[in-house]
Amino acid sequence: MAKNVLIIGGSPRIGGNSDILCDQFAKGAIEAGNQVEKISLAGKKIGFCTACYTCEKTGACPQKDDAAAIIEKMLAADVIVLATPVYFYTMSAQLKALIDRSVMVYPRIEKKDFYYIMTMADTETENFRGTIEALRGFVLCCEESQEKGMICAEGVYQKGEVLEHTAMTQAYEMGKNA
Repeated sequence: MAKNVLIIGGSPRIGGNSDILCDQFAKGAIEAGNQVEKISLAGKKIGFCTACYTCEKTGACPQKDDAAAIIEKMLAADVIVLATPVYFYTMSAQLKALIDRSVMVYPRIEKKDFYYIMTMADTETENFRGTIEALRGFVLCCEESQEKGMICAEGVYQKGEVLEHTAMTQAYEMGKNA
């Protein structure tokens, strides 16, 4: 049965290494017969959660930006891919802002399969730990959801460096099996 796959690219850099891996994952998922949508957060307007909790009273965030539409797509997806470059040992600010804004609905982001794609200039793989734990913290809040796989591409900084990395094959194969 075809799945609805949503890929969220958290990099502010279009065409960067994590973006390239998102495309590889998408290629595999499409070839497997899934419906795939990729959203790049680059250029999207996503304000920070202000902890006003208006969403608890009204069911909607009072901020008028791109977050609500993306979160609705998360609710509709079967599979969610969260992709990010590693900045200071954690995810990009763009992806973190989106995750924080999902506070109004995260209990309804349920029964999803999650995949992570991470890229980092550093070559010490242990330095993915903070990003992995931050992503896992979000998924733990999404009822009956599970982490299905992750790709950690280390030693890639300049645009396109990931093209020669084993993560290219990993992303394609993971997408095929999503």
